[in-house]
Amino acid sequence: MKRILCTTALTVGALIAAIGLPAGAAHADTAPRIDLRVLVVSDGGPSTDAIAAELDVAGTPYTEIDLTEADRPVIDAELLADTVDGRPRAKYQAVVLPSDNPFAAGSAEMAALVAYEQTYGIPQVDAYTYARPEAGLNYPVEGGYAGSLDGVRAEVTDAGLAGPFGYLDGAVPFEDNSPTVGESYAYLSTPVAGADFTPYVDAAIPGTSQRGSLVGEYRHDGRRELVVTFVYNQYQQQFRLLARGIVEWMTGGVHLGASRNYFAVHVDDVFAADDRWNTELNCTPGDVDCPDGAGTPDPIRMTPGDVTYATDWQDSRGFTLDLAYNGAGSVEHRADNGGADPLADRFVDERAEFRWINHTYTHAFLGCEQDTTVVPWRCATEADGSTRWVSRTTIGDEIAINRAWGESAGLPLENDELVTGEHSGMKVLPQQTDDNPNLALALEDTDIAWLGSDNSREPQQRQVGPSTTVPRYPMNVFYNAGRAAEQVDEYNWIYTGRAQGGSGICEDNPATSTCLTEPLDTATGYADYIVPLETNTALGHVLANDPKPHFIHQSNLAEDRIAYPVLNGVLDGYDALYADDTPVVNLRMKDIGTELQRRASWQAALDGVTAYRIGDAVTVEAPDGVAVTATMPTGTTLAGAAFGEAYAGERSGWTPSAGIPLTLDLPSSAPPSTAAGAAAVTDPAPDTYVPQGTREPAAD
Repeated sequence: MKRILCTTALTVGALIAAIGLPAGAAHADTAPRIDLRVLVVSDGGPSTDAIAAELDVAGTPYTEIDLTEADRPVIDAELLADTVDGRPRAKYQAVVLPSDNPFAAGSAEMAALVAYEQTYGIPQVDAYTYARPEAGLNYPVEGGYAGSLDGVRAEVTDAGLAGPFGYLDGAVPFEDNSPTVGESYAYLSTPVAGADFTPYVDAAIPGTSQRGSLVGEYRHDGRRELVVTFVYNQYQQQFRLLARGIVEWMTGGVHLGASRNYFAVHVDDVFAADDRWNTELNCTPGDVDCPDGAGTPDPIRMTPGDVTYATDWQDSRGFTLDLAYNGAGSVEHRADNGGADPLADRFVDERAEFRWINHTYTHAFLGCEQDTTVVPWRCATEADGSTRWVSRTTIGDEIAINRAWGESAGLPLENDELVTGEHSGMKVLPQQTDDNPNLALALEDTDIAWLGSDNSREPQQRQVGPSTTVPRYPMNVFYNAGRAAEQVDEYNWIYTGRAQGGSGICEDNPATSTCLTEPLDTATGYADYIVPLETNTALGHVLANDPKPHFIHQSNLAEDRIAYPVLNGVLDGYDALYADDTPVVNLRMKDIGTELQRRASWQAALDGVTAYRIGDAVTVEAPDGVAVTATMPTGTTLAGAAFGEAYAGERSGWTPSAGIPLTLDLPSSAPPSTAAGAAAVTDPAPDTYVPQGTREPAAD
């Protein structure tokens, strides 16, 4: 049965008038203004939340309307468009809906959206919708599929590679992290006969020789929809792979904000030796997790051969490690070995192959003075009960002497970078609830601008005196393990229950994500369990536009060299997924800090940013002192010069605003900002319908 657009049966002319366009504006010579902002209409489900999260991280402005809130704004012509200085304005460059039509039958809100999209050529993303003719697809019961896609390898089609997903190599693997938990649900179906539908991502339909669409573009009634027929959340790899393309499709590659894939690895304690885990005592002799006098330290230290391996590995991967060094480690080794230190000599010979970070001279703990007579340790106190702090002079000497040692060795240093031993000096819960007040003073004395911090303790950047922190992800490759069997033994002790001989941390903290139901085999557990898990975790950070570095220790590059399987897993996994024009971005610490700082400033200023497109010109106005981030098509110019840097087939980057409008000139090849004119209005998008007997999955 044919349905009218809404109960008032608006004509095309009435729709245009309702949106706020002057008569004939759809065909006027003056192009309308399209604001660079996205409208996200959410139902509280994970799919719209995932797209909103992608916009958040990239710094792309959006307005969210939650359909579950009773006092939400009504979506009508006034909310969507108006007139500015006599020019019609579309307030949103794209619309994201939870499905192709989340409203009740005859909805005036859906009618307003349809008219808006037709009039201004605004694209619509159906974040997760059922495969049905109203979305350009056959019902799954008609030769398609509805069910789990766990472990399935989807593919980007030729049209997808030539279009919004060209930054991928082709494969889109769906996660299957647990055999007992359903992680994905999808509808696979073919386009309706005669429909103008182009699949961009598809997968084989089980039991047939056909492939069904998972992401595709449906063009109808003067509108364009990106139809997504699988459910996802913001953390799943399949979404992370496709998120960039979804945003590029909805914006035509013209939007504020930018996204890249970053990976940096810091290797701590270089030149020093790391104490070894004792598999019998379940602690590390010589370190604070063992009682004083328990066991004999058995240090792990790299060899010259390990340096050669590291340089060869870097050359083969096109990747640079950041080495956080402790000069005293070499001085002490020479003192104990007749002046010889082949490791330091080899590193100094190869110093230009690496990036170097000051890690303090002796790796001393720079917070409170530690009382290690108890386990866990506690802060020593003065007679009056106040905390006894490591002095300003001691902290300053640790920084300055290590810097002088590095300079004398010719290490190519950035002297404003610092990682303290164990991130000490900053608060460490539960023992030390505040920063050492002497830390900020010493950082000022030594001109430190960037201070490494532990992301597991403090994921946000903050100021410590004159320094800005750079949160670092700790990899679960332990500092006190040089051999795979030691790593597994310690992993088993930490993550199993007390009845199994473990620490019981998971019993005390059930939310711990790495808990084990039974101990791993010490001979195979590292390669079979820990490496895939750590690879997946780190790769997830890489795919999430997250520039924060990861850190391991020099012990992990020694003996069994247990870090490399994880690092290779991340880089090999990435190379298998992305095209050559979308490389991993490998920044040093201060550049990561700058990127995070710019993002914070941009997010704080975003409500005061105005950006819009008129024809082939984009204008951006931002507060003075705030750098503008944007993504534009290749060929875009700013003041006659190429805008930004090439990445993923586009141009993106940061540009100082100086408080004056920036004008970006788009190439003639850029997609038009509006439709040529209002299309004839036929049927509205109907209600979502699920045939009887087919399960519509609950949001995961």
